Amino acid sequence: MTHRVPAVLPALGLVVLVLAASLGAATGVTFIGIGLVPGTALDKSGLDGQPICQFGVTPANCIDQATLGGFGSALAYTGFNGVFIAAPDRGPFDGRTDVPYRDRVHYLHLAVNTSARPNINFPNITTTLLDTVFLTGTANLDLVGRSSDFDDRFDPEGAAVGVDGTFFISDEYGPAILQFNRQGHLLRRVAVPSKFLISNPSGDVYSDGTTSLELDPSLNTSGRQANRGMEGLAISPDGRYLFGLMQNALIQDNGLDYAPLSATPPGPPGRLGLNTRLLKVDLETGATWEYVYVVDAIGNGRGLNDLLAINDHEFLVVERDNRSQRPTPPNGPQQPNNKKIYKINLAAAGPDGPATDVSGRASLPASGAALAGLGIKPVTKSLFIDLLDPSYIVDASTTPAKTIRDVIAEKIEGLAWGPDLPDGRHVLMVTSDNDLFTGDATHPGGNPTQIYAFAIDAAAAGLNLVPQQVSGPMFAPGQVKKALK
Repeated sequence: MTHRVPAVLPALGLVVLVLAASLGAATGVTFIGIGLVPGTALDKSGLDGQPICQFGVTPANCIDQATLGGFGSALAYTGFNGVFIAAPDRGPFDGRTDVPYRDRVHYLHLAVNTSARPNINFPNITTTLLDTVFLTGTANLDLVGRSSDFDDRFDPEGAAVGVDGTFFISDEYGPAILQFNRQGHLLRRVAVPSKFLISNPSGDVYSDGTTSLELDPSLNTSGRQANRGMEGLAISPDGRYLFGLMQNALIQDNGLDYAPLSATPPGPPGRLGLNTRLLKVDLETGATWEYVYVVDAIGNGRGLNDLLAINDHEFLVVERDNRSQRPTPPNGPQQPNNKKIYKINLAAAGPDGPATDVSGRASLPASGAALAGLGIKPVTKSLFIDLLDPSYIVDASTTPAKTIRDVIAEKIEGLAWGPDLPDGRHVLMVTSDNDLFTGDATHPGGNPTQIYAFAIDAAAAGLNLVPQQVSGPMFAPGQVKKALK
């Protein structure tokens, strides 16, 4: 079925769910906002009216190439005027498209209206699309999301803004980290240790567009798991260090269970490893360090999906399953059980001590419990926000009241600090990846991108937030004011 989308929206105002501002179970954390960007909205790429279709599907399953979706995969605050950078991932249909999806980033203005009364319908998060720029690589050629374009393929999953008006994007395919200027032109590739890289990059897909070869243990024995690359990217407040977080354990870290391949007929491997690597890179010297983050559990699509710096050694991490009452087809409704934001510490004091640098470890065990016997201390982690907390009410007019659990998307993937509130509290923005699903006959309108906002009282929450250093606005203040009129 062909998906149709309406005309481009020059300034996109969010249609917003009902919000009841409420104090969550986490001390110092207040749920203050929620909004939706329609799945059928269009961006400013200039590609509207041009279809992109699922490879090999008859009749064609298509969307508009200018679909403004997937941008919740990566979110970063530019530091000025409420302007954020948002990066969609590799495009629709898991990168299996008839024409290349041109990778891009969007400049968005996000504003939270905290003056509205709780328990009343009101639009309390507003977004305005300021600009869309394409990402270009070597020789100014487009970076594309289509999985079969080996030389230029790029799957944006994490974003961070540098101190000098540039930005960094982490890639799931390689994985890789690329630095771009404000116009989206490649400036440099940040070296990633070879142990992270897929061992058969030229043979990831068969001619029919499937990714089966990524799961063949005779071809890929090390590096990132299929579709489980560098999902999170953060930068230290001084701009010197980047931190990249893998979604799941590397293959050589006992990430996969290949036992089903011995069956007749063979089946795909299952997720196994809990020990996920977090990479630290010195942007001045190129030196790297690696730390272990132990995932709570495996299965149900669980993994890590974004990383946000609090200071130079503490971070927030999204850890979630892919369950939702409002899933993207063909998935059916399922009760979400794990949508959490953890606070982690790489330099914890006390008996646990700082996290161990495992750069010299070629392999890690499958379980977190096995680390102690090897003298490895993982990063310390503590629950910061449980997004499924029943106190986060989104509709108090129903009986029982609806909470975030009833409406939350499958893929919560973006974290960013926004402008502080007038009372000094910090604002944490949380976004979802809607997989560019624009709808079908059963689901008209598709899935919106969800945006949630939380106010953080730093003292009450025990948060030592160090502001990001940024040299100046990445988007002209005058253009922002003009767009908001």
